[in-house]
Amino acid sequence: MQGLIQRVKFAKVEVDGKVVGEIQQGILLLLGVEKIDEEQSADKLLHKVSNYRIFTDDAGKMNLSLKDIGGELLVVSQFTLAADTKKGMRPSFSSAGTPEQAKRLYEYFVEQAKALGITVATGQFAADMQVSLCNDGPVTFNLSV
Repeated sequence: MQGLIQRVKFAKVEVDGKVVGEIQQGILLLLGVEKIDEEQSADKLLHKVSNYRIFTDDAGKMNLSLKDIGGELLVVSQFTLAADTKKGMRPSFSSAGTPEQAKRLYEYFVEQAKALGITVATGQFAADMQVSLCNDGPVTFNLSV
């Protein structure tokens, strides 16, 4: 499971010109599911996302997590994260999870995040989405489990 996280001041997702998900300070997570992923992968990634210390403390050091600051989480499905880009000039998606598997794990991830008490917004699975954000820093990390 791949997760590209960006520390944001705000972020939103639109589908057909309508906002479907929006957050203020927190993390925008682009979530990619691979064939080998199961609920355990989602649990591990959620632990990382919610506890990864990427927010600054009073001394200006990245010592605080999403949970520490009470930040919000915007989860957007992103199957292209599962692409193999090592060979050639066209990505291969042979390791990407099936749409059914990806949707199941995406929805599971979102529900588990909500169960932790995190304020969660989402995109729309498998839709053509436009994502707008203000990357704070910029701070961006690729997390994998």
